[in-house]
Amino acid sequence: MKLSQFRFHLPEEQVAIYPTHKVFDDENGNKERVYNRDQCRLMVAHRKSMTIDMFKKDAKGKDTKQPLVFRDVVDYFDGGDTFIFNNTQVFPARLYGTKERTDSKIEVFLLRELNSDLRLWDVLVEPARKIRIGNKLFFEDDGPMVAEVIDNTTSRGRTLRFLYECPHDEFKRELFSLGHTPLPKYIISRREVTKEDAEIFQTIYASEEGAVTAPATGLHFSRQMMKIMEIREINKAFVTLHCGLSAFENIEVEDLSKHKMSSERMIVNAEACRLVNQTKQSGHRVCAVGASVARATETAVGTDGMLKEYEGWTNKFIFPPYEFGMCNAMMVNFYHPETPMLMTTAAFGGYDLVMRCYDTALKEGFQFGCFGDALLLLDD
Repeated sequence: MKLSQFRFHLPEEQVAIYPTHKVFDDENGNKERVYNRDQCRLMVAHRKSMTIDMFKKDAKGKDTKQPLVFRDVVDYFDGGDTFIFNNTQVFPARLYGTKERTDSKIEVFLLRELNSDLRLWDVLVEPARKIRIGNKLFFEDDGPMVAEVIDNTTSRGRTLRFLYECPHDEFKRELFSLGHTPLPKYIISRREVTKEDAEIFQTIYASEEGAVTAPATGLHFSRQMMKIMEIREINKAFVTLHCGLSAFENIEVEDLSKHKMSSERMIVNAEACRLVNQTKQSGHRVCAVGASVARATETAVGTDGMLKEYEGWTNKFIFPPYEFGMCNAMMVNFYHPETPMLMTTAAFGGYDLVMRCYDTALKEGFQFGCFGDALLLLDD
């Protein structure tokens, strides 16, 4: 397929910069947001019937005037079905420092630690033209956190060696204490990062540190919703894919078969395989929660349609036409134009149906982006 087939106009006011919330006045008269993770709007698309649901149904199966919300997802699944979640944990990857002697302000975006003993990190810097090998960067006025540039990796990429002598755990705590929640650029261009972002830009089940952006669809799951799933005997399996910035890289080729995704580290363990494969063999639904889970499971699925243990890297880019081997349901957000996540969604749901969902979402005022509304794709 062609890049231009995923191009559409997305009004700025339909890009969410906060999760679903209500605003109240606190005791001092200040505005306070109360977030409701599982109350964003929900659209449901059925692949075989090519139909779309946006409203709850009455006892006779007719649409009511009450919009579907994310928590209603559980009503589309039965006991014995399994949701696969990405349990990666976002760390405070965005730092701000100054360049030695010039005091030029520099943004350093941590990507991954390369060597814990040598304190080597793979990073992006901005503005990159000012940062050369040998430069030193300072992250506190009077503090000890200093880094030296030791290599150029890409036009914006650098390798930094942090000059900080202490046990590694202490170094990480100090480094992360200086960092900011790595909200996407399209959010921080419209508002400042706050302390509460460290919580709202993290799934409630995050446990494996390593992501520089959140697996967005998982942000909608609340503890109450997870409890409802437990009561209904809907299973939960966890895989790990450390979400990098590949989802935000511009695709610069019209022919999608020529686009190369950046690699991201992933792990599929034996317990996830056991639970998912048992679900498939019993004829129940397996639902991928987010495009990152779809990438991970399609990397690790065998030719027999069963999930295999895997630890390594994936640069899998899923776009139409593509035949999925693992999941038969998928939950996603509404994504920006020309993004890999939109293409993965179209590969699973079918291009025509998914783009009809997007047209409907734009007309009905749905919110897009990591804090936006959700789309459930079912194989019926």
